[in-house]
Amino acid sequence: MASKTATVRNEERSTAVKREEPTAVANFTGNLTSNWNRLTRFLSDVRSEMRKVVAPSRKEVETTTVVVIATVFLFGIFFWVTDLVFSHTVQQVLHKLGGS
Repeated sequence: MASKTATVRNEERSTAVKREEPTAVANFTGNLTSNWNRLTRFLSDVRSEMRKVVAPSRKEVETTTVVVIATVFLFGIFFWVTDLVFSHTVQQVLHKLGGS
């Protein structure tokens, strides 16, 4: 059974794409050109993604602000009522058990 696992692992390794070894120039420059190419490609990708960004309109900002404020107040009221119910319940239980 161990030999089958080893065989499967060897097959996986042989079918995997091998990384290319760095050339003599890349070794000499410390892969500087490779890093430079990666940096420029990254900055190009950032620039293309930033072109897709759209600022919201004033109406969208006002609408989402109203929704957020209303939601905060509703959750505040919900948790206030929940806190009142639990505190009253705990006080009643403690009073029944002989607490003050």
